[in-house]
Amino acid sequence: MAKQMTYFLAFNQVVSKIVEKYQELEYDYSLLVALSGIDGAGKGHLANQLSKSLNSLGMKTIIVHGDDWLNLPHIRFNAKNPAENFYRNGFRFEAMFKDLILPLKKQRFIQLEANILKETSTHYLPYFYDYEDIDIIILEAIYLIQPTFINDYDLAFWVDCSFKTALERALLRGQEGLSKQDTIEAYKTLYFAAQLIHFSQDNPKALASAIINNDFRLNNCRDYPQLFEIH
Repeated sequence: MAKQMTYFLAFNQVVSKIVEKYQELEYDYSLLVALSGIDGAGKGHLANQLSKSLNSLGMKTIIVHGDDWLNLPHIRFNAKNPAENFYRNGFRFEAMFKDLILPLKKQRFIQLEANILKETSTHYLPYFYDYEDIDIIILEAIYLIQPTFINDYDLAFWVDCSFKTALERALLRGQEGLSKQDTIEAYKTLYFAAQLIHFSQDNPKALASAIINNDFRLNNCRDYPQLFEIH
């Protein structure tokens, strides 16, 4: 993906940008769109809305949820250094790209039996990916926009959201069945702390094709509240 200056887009502009990029494809590939942001940014909801809009325009669009490629709990959680370990070992991204994403992008179809994992599960579940004649792949997950993967994407959008708003959303949906206080603690010491490592290591907002503001608290999508501001 050729890097250009990062800029801010509204939803309809995102749809138009994806359509424009798809029409520019030189090879008979699927267009690969990464949708990333912090935990609770609204990536999944936005992916669903984009998929509906693109399918309604006649472009066969699917969503791949990176959370299905989590590592088992004993691998992704480590009490000694929880944030660093989760950032490094939370996902099986290498396998996801090698076995699913890149073959699907190049072939526009795939039939693959894979092991997926729901975030509250302690064991893998078999899942059969069966896609054909795919125009657009929307891949959504945290940590996607990093130097390791950025050149695999045709477009990469950062969904901007403050830590405070993301935590409020997690509390509303009852994240992983945790109590309110346990959810706050998990986000402060694990999920958001790991995101800070991601910011430092990968600078995802600078790598993104464009930024989507998905938080009423953000003005010009620039700053994140510090963790001590989260109650």
